[in-house]
Amino acid sequence: MHIGDRRYYPFEKQSVRCDSVEETAKAIRDMVTQGGGPLQVGMTAMRMLARQIAMGMQPCKYETFETSCTVLSQARPTNTTLSRTLLRFLSQLCSVYPNKVLDMNTIVEHTDCIIDEFERQFDQDYDAMSNYGSSLIQDGDRILTTCFAEHSFFLSLVKAKNAGKRIAVAVCETRPYLQGARLTAPSLVESGIGCELITDSACAHAMSVGKVNRYMTAADVVAMDGSLANKTGTLQNALCAKHYSCEYHAFAMSPDSSIPKAASIKNEYRDGKEICEVRGIPTTAANVKGWYPAFDIVPAELVCAIITPKGVLKPSDIARYYALHTDSTHQSGEKS
Repeated sequence: MHIGDRRYYPFEKQSVRCDSVEETAKAIRDMVTQGGGPLQVGMTAMRMLARQIAMGMQPCKYETFETSCTVLSQARPTNTTLSRTLLRFLSQLCSVYPNKVLDMNTIVEHTDCIIDEFERQFDQDYDAMSNYGSSLIQDGDRILTTCFAEHSFFLSLVKAKNAGKRIAVAVCETRPYLQGARLTAPSLVESGIGCELITDSACAHAMSVGKVNRYMTAADVVAMDGSLANKTGTLQNALCAKHYSCEYHAFAMSPDSSIPKAASIKNEYRDGKEICEVRGIPTTAANVKGWYPAFDIVPAELVCAIITPKGVLKPSDIARYYALHTDSTHQSGEKS
């Protein structure tokens, strides 16, 4: 499997080759792919593993998939989209092979069938979320976004633009990997959406002078109390949005039913060295230490609503709605 290396985009188009689940997990940990990338990569890894089993390169055992899913799920702990999707994959694999006895002659066919259906459902959900997102966007909106909000956010903007709405986007650069500068801004330009890049520290000023009137991001995970985690910087922007009466909406497939509240979200703390450089170039002295929480935990009271495939839900309605309407075959988050 070859994974497009987002660390070099848009300046270079490189890829990282992964011949095993372990190498795939390392690529995820090393930020080769971020946002919604790990979800797609994880599902593709299941296809790769099935083919390795069919060719006799891996043991033809259910435990081979089970162990591999654990390795991938632990690559990055905060976003639970991949881990929940892989749990659903294992559950459906058990339905195909009730005694957990795999058949190397059919494992590729059944794995592909399961993953194909997952991808079809995700595409439907992205489309539904973008319909809700575009309906919230008003003519003349000036939207702030953080990091790389992936499918639903971009589709929302494109649909709003196609509906004749005049919109502009302010994009936080999003240090230290600069996903806003390297991924979001070029994607918006490519889509014909007007945008400007701003520093991460300029968001409050942008709101104070009226350059921004709406804040939209993805969410790496949503707790059952409506709180959420997203890229570091989201919390301070949400606080500013509250102060300046800018509505904050986040895109998410579904809450994680195993996470009851904000305090239960597991935040990822990455190597502090990562914030002491940008694209391999040091930004401080060699003996300076860094501190790098990868995500912010945003309390529910700062979130206007969460955009889901089931509709635009207030944080306080998340738990009740999903208790009544949850389809156990499809529980995942927007990014990862």
